[in-house]
Order: sequence, then C-alpha cells, then structure tokens
Amino acid sequence: MQKFNYKLNFIFSFLFLLFTTSNLLAQNADKQNWQHLDYARDSVMGVSADKAYAEILKGKKSTPVIVAVLDGGVETDHEDLKTVIYVNAKEKLNGKDDDGNGYIDDVNGWNFLGKGDKDINYETLELVRQIRKLKQKFAVTLMDSAQMANNAEYQKLLAMEKDYQQQYDETKQTLEGISRFKQLLEAVEAKIGKDALTLNGFKSFEPSNPGEEHIKKVVIGVLEDSGMDYATFKATQVDNGYEHYYEKLNYNLNMDYMPRKELGIDDATRFYGNNHVEGPDAMHGTHVAGIIAANRKNKLGMMGIADNVKIIGVRTVPNGDERDNDVANAIRYAVDRGAKIINMSFGKSYSDDKKIVDDAVKYAVSKDVLLIHAAGNDNNNLDQQSNFPNKRYEDGGTASSWLEVGASGPNNDESLKASFSNYGKTTVDVFAPGVQIYSTIPDSKYRALNGTSMASPVVSGIAALIRSYYPSLSATQVKQIIMDSSVKVNHPVTVMVDEKPTQINFSDLSISGGVANAYEALKMADTIAKSKASK
Repeated sequence: MQKFNYKLNFIFSFLFLLFTTSNLLAQNADKQNWQHLDYARDSVMGVSADKAYAEILKGKKSTPVIVAVLDGGVETDHEDLKTVIYVNAKEKLNGKDDDGNGYIDDVNGWNFLGKGDKDINYETLELVRQIRKLKQKFAVTLMDSAQMANNAEYQKLLAMEKDYQQQYDETKQTLEGISRFKQLLEAVEAKIGKDALTLNGFKSFEPSNPGEEHIKKVVIGVLEDSGMDYATFKATQVDNGYEHYYEKLNYNLNMDYMPRKELGIDDATRFYGNNHVEGPDAMHGTHVAGIIAANRKNKLGMMGIADNVKIIGVRTVPNGDERDNDVANAIRYAVDRGAKIINMSFGKSYSDDKKIVDDAVKYAVSKDVLLIHAAGNDNNNLDQQSNFPNKRYEDGGTASSWLEVGASGPNNDESLKASFSNYGKTTVDVFAPGVQIYSTIPDSKYRALNGTSMASPVVSGIAALIRSYYPSLSATQVKQIIMDSSVKVNHPVTVMVDEKPTQINFSDLSISGGVANAYEALKMADTIAKSKASK
C-alpha cells in the first residue's frame, strides 16, 4: 500500500516541488467537497454528484448496498461513519461463532492481519519476501556458473536484488536528507519562537546562513501556495515524510523482519485473524470509507458519494505490501458477507501467488460483485509495468466486473491527470478525482489526502449509487455504464516520461478516455434499467 507520493531523492527539491504542485487544489475548488462538483456549473472536474442528487435521485427510493473496504482498517465509531457501518445481525460479541461462518465475533467485518489480541502493523515489501524465498531455494540448489546464467529464476533473483539495493539506497539517502531538513527547520523554529511560527513569522525571519535561507524560502513557498498553516505543513508533510521513510527502511526493506512468524499466524486455511476491524493504523481505510459513504445528512465534516451504503471493513493491508493469501481470503470473505462492491485501494509491483487472487476474483465475478481497484501512484504506464492485483488472469482472459481507476485533478487543463497517477490505454479503465480529497480520518477527524487510493472510492461511491437506485443492473453493466458515461477529455496533459515532461492526449491514458461522472452514469443507468424492465 502506498500511503504517500514521495518520489524525489533530494529533500529540498522534494519539498519544494512536491508541496507546491501535486498537493494543491485549484483556487476555485471547494476544498472539502470538490469531487462532488460539476464542471459546467462550477468549472471544477468533479463527478457531478450534487447535480445527480438534485436532478436525478430526488424523491427516488433506494435499497442499501454493502461495500467492502479492503484496506488497513476502518474506524467504526467515527462520527461521520458510525451510521453507515455494516452490522452482522447474526453475530454477537461473545467469543463464539454465532453465524457459523468460521469467523468469531465478526460483527463489523474481519482482520486478516492479526491473531488473538495482537495485530500486524508493519510488513515487508513483496520484493523482500520474494528475495528471501528465492535465496532459500538456491541455498540448497547446487549450480555452476553456466547453469546460473541460463536459469530464469536465478536471473530473476539477481534483478530483484538490484531493484532492492536501489530502493534501499534511495530510501536511506532520502531519510538522511529529511533528517537534516528537520534539524535545520527545528533550529529555525527556535529562533523564530513558538508563538510566531506563521507565514508572517517566517517572512520576518532573518537567516544567518544558507541553510536557514533555504528553509525560509521553502516554508514560505509552501504556505503561500497551499494555504495551509505551519503546524499542518510540519505535521502532515515533514513529520509524515520522515515517518514514511523511517518505516520503509526499518520495516518494509528489512530482510530480517518477519512479523507473521513472530505472531505465529497460521494462514494455511481461510480461517485466521481476529475481529479488529480498525487495527493499529486506520488512517488510510477510514479515509477511503468516508469518500464512499460518509453520512450525507448529519452536517458533520464531509459527505460521501453514496447515501444508502453499509461499509464492511476487511483489514487486509499492512504498512507494507499486502500478502496475496490475505487479499484472496478478504475478497471471498467480503463476497460471502453480501458485498456487491469491493474497493481495493492498494497495490504492489510483485506477486507471490497470483493464481490464488485470480481464483478469488473469479469467485467474486461469479457472484455479481464489482471490484474497483486503484491504479497506483508511481506515474507508470501499466501497459508496460506490472502492478498487482490486476484484472488479467494468469491463465488468460480478464475479470469482466473489474474497474481500474486512475486519479485526476480539479482543473480541466494540462494538469488534469494527477502527477503521481499510473495510467494505461489498455489497462486503466477510467479516471476520477484523487487530488486533495477531504475525508474522514481516525479520532473523528478529517484531512485531505492524495492518491489513486482516493480516486478508487470515488468510483466505488458512484457504483454504489447505481446499484442502490437501480438494483436490477448487474456488476458488468454498472462497470460499462461508468466507463461509457465518463466525461471524455480530448486535450493533451503533461505526463513525466523518463523524467521529461511529455504531452499525451488524456484520451490515451485509459480505456474509456474520460473522468467518471455520477450524473451521467445515473442518467444512463436510468435509461438502461427502464429498457430492461420493459422487455
């Protein structure tokens, strides 16, 4: 799971470029709900959800739809989510498997990352696990140099080790850079004084050396362009940046870290884990859940896209790469709990057991479930780069009810494609708002985050609206409606290709060539449902 879009190696250019470009909203966008807005009315490339409620859904009845959030955890008692959390009426918190489904006390969902009263927070990357696995294999396999040169698996191991070393070196270098930046920043803070840490305070500060001059320039640039206050900048950008790289170096890239072994999790069957739906870090999953279905009527915080949804949390993704077995079991669990939509805002570059995930996806497809997946945040062309899980089956064919979602921004100009978003003319299905999306976070708070992780639940919310108001439509029909009704964009956008800005027509970034739109999708769904009913 990619929690942040930290891509640059040098901390100063990293801060200045990242926080003054890709993290900013258009000035005319409503910071807290821009994804709901309409381009014709608001000049913002939202999904026209407000327009859909006012012109299509007003006065219409709907049926509740269960949406599974496969993620790092969901805060079930959040003020804006507690009314939309799924409750298994057949299960009680009594230490027994009341409904006989194999999962004890799964009242609000399940956690495949725990055992007893303990939970996994951090995990390694799949790359690390694959290297360990292959090294163990070749440690007991005797081969001469010629055999090694001709052995595909051994060559794969060498390529993985090269990838690992590059990631390790870049992560270590960046962490050291952020540490130096933090030290300089804290020295400047001391000179300015606690009560003067504001934009004006930094403007009035007189640097005594080049390092302090650079700190002043970066902070002023970020605060002026973003509109955030200093405390928010320090906490969400600098401190979170340090935390991200610290965790990546010490956990994600740690060859000796094996939390599953330490916890003694036996995942040989489908029945492992616990009912800790929230888990130790529910930031990401809570944000995703709010985008889909935060209460639209309580006048708190923000509004989700869909208004008649029950969110079932299935904890699947640690702070690190998810395991294929967990993903497969989470999909099956969600389907068996009655989910009609599964949101998957996670991904990785390597897969250990794609077949087990494919089989679970096939099961979901057979049960008329729509799977919606975030395309990823590496600015990669997925027609050329691998990203897992995906809709292409290992044994051939594709999942008919799978939607791959890229992230777009609020402006209908060359910046429409979010700078971090993956894309692919034959692999990504549609784009949706994913820049500075304001939503729920733990402790009944709210924050704006970036990512295809945010774009995917926007589409899940649209899908939930369609399935709620037009329940006769199948998962594959809903998928096609979302793609066909997307707002087509034919102008070029700027995409970084080989570290150079390149102009590519937005229509060539996905199969549909457009941005998902709730109003147009519901209008099309209404027509198709009426036609279906008349036959």
